[in-house]
Amino acid sequence: MPFFFPTQGTLSGVFASHVLYGQPSPRPPSRNSRQGRSDMFSAWSAVDDVKSKAGQLSAEAQKEYTKASQTAQAKAGTIELYSPTYYAACTLGGLLACGLTHTAVTPLDLVKCRRQVDSKMYRGNFEAWGKISRAEGFRGIYTGWSPTFFGYSVQGAFKYGGYEFFKKFFSDLVGEDVSYRYKTSLYLAASASAEFIADIGLCPFEAVKVRMQTTIPPFASGTFIGISTITGKEGTAGLFKGLYPLWGRQIPYTMMKFASFETIVEAIYGYLPGKKSDYGKGAQTAVSFGGGYLAGILCAIVSHPADVMVSKLNANRQPGEASLAATGRIYRNIGFSGLWNGLPVRIVMIGTLTGLQWMIYDSFKIFMGLPTTGGAAPPPNKEKA
Repeated sequence: MPFFFPTQGTLSGVFASHVLYGQPSPRPPSRNSRQGRSDMFSAWSAVDDVKSKAGQLSAEAQKEYTKASQTAQAKAGTIELYSPTYYAACTLGGLLACGLTHTAVTPLDLVKCRRQVDSKMYRGNFEAWGKISRAEGFRGIYTGWSPTFFGYSVQGAFKYGGYEFFKKFFSDLVGEDVSYRYKTSLYLAASASAEFIADIGLCPFEAVKVRMQTTIPPFASGTFIGISTITGKEGTAGLFKGLYPLWGRQIPYTMMKFASFETIVEAIYGYLPGKKSDYGKGAQTAVSFGGGYLAGILCAIVSHPADVMVSKLNANRQPGEASLAATGRIYRNIGFSGLWNGLPVRIVMIGTLTGLQWMIYDSFKIFMGLPTTGGAAPPPNKEKA
């Protein structure tokens, strides 16, 4: 009675057997988890498309960057360390690092300078920007950007290029072993020497910037109009009346900036496994930014009293008044606590500023085929295994 028993075809259909009399039956197409999610949720496919396009753009950008870097290196030729071309590259890197970053934080600098001159003018940054934009428009928030760009481009060029020069000069003067054992002193001496020269170039532009930012409305509409206005009333000396306080602010600042950066970066690479050369370009620039940010916080604290005094002198110094006399008069008016007006804003500004400067500077050095900054190279017998 064969009709009581199911046929082979019925059993195959019910139990979905993949083998029928030894012949494999076709299987449905396999799907991975991402395809399954894409069928269930259409948003997954949109996200995947965005990720794919972003990856393609990133790859293209990296390709173009590498191509531009190779072109620049081909035009410059192989840059020998500590050659004139090397110092020229470092000078250009410093110009870009300082000029661009200081200009970008002009709104923070504007509020800082005005609060240093009059601590009751604004209660906070957002209130200040709101009042300025309502009174002067959006452009008012960037009051002083032009002298900032010119001044700090000049200063950055001499500071970074000069630091590389003086670090090598002093190292050769005392010898490799002594320079390594007293490397912090080497960093301090090199950075102080470079900043001394850089501030002479910065000072005229700083005088215009501070006056533009602390007079309402600004006393001049542009950098060179401001220079002409000051020299017309006070002579060339009017552009340099804040030079001594500027040295007092910038030299300790730069000494802390370079010495602490070198020490922090060296400590980071000392903590990480392997050697600095084992890490790629992205990792090295990330270390540069982190070390620069931490160094910037220390810089802000060390140099802030002098920064307040520079703002006060450029805004309130009387014609013909000696620098020391003006400093004493201002200090009697504001007291010790007044020297710390605007410190929290400056910590945020200088920390970010210094981190970005080191990142841009070392990125440019990588772009030109040069090694990044960070710590002294130990003698062969002291190298990390």
